[in-house]
Amino acid sequence: MSKRVLLIEDEPNIIEAIRFILSRDGWIVETHSDGATAVAAVGKKRPDIVILDVMLPGKSGFDILRELRCDADHANLPILMLTARGQKKDRDMAQAAGVSAFMTKPFSNSDMLDAVNALVSEQQTTPTVADAPSDE
Repeated sequence: MSKRVLLIEDEPNIIEAIRFILSRDGWIVETHSDGATAVAAVGKKRPDIVILDVMLPGKSGFDILRELRCDADHANLPILMLTARGQKKDRDMAQAAGVSAFMTKPFSNSDMLDAVNALVSEQQTTPTVADAPSDE
């Protein structure tokens, strides 16, 4: 099974750093840098996890996160929010919008890799409604 991540980020240095970190671990890293079309990109690319920057051109990461969580197809998609702004209010907003995890820039290579792998592992072991035992 391939491991696919969609990185929604507009800073080239961050894109290359994350691509390097995750590719070495076998991830297929696709990128998107426009906030206005990010939700459509998630639908088209169907990643196993999304890494989402907060500050993007066209639409904020918080707005993108809210839209994804309102869509049944993406309600349980693991989303790691990445930001240079790590204040408590930002974390609280992300939590309220349904983020899976929150990471501040700068980040260590091992923290990024551990967070991505942990989120996907949790997703694969969490039963969905379809997986729940029935009473029949």
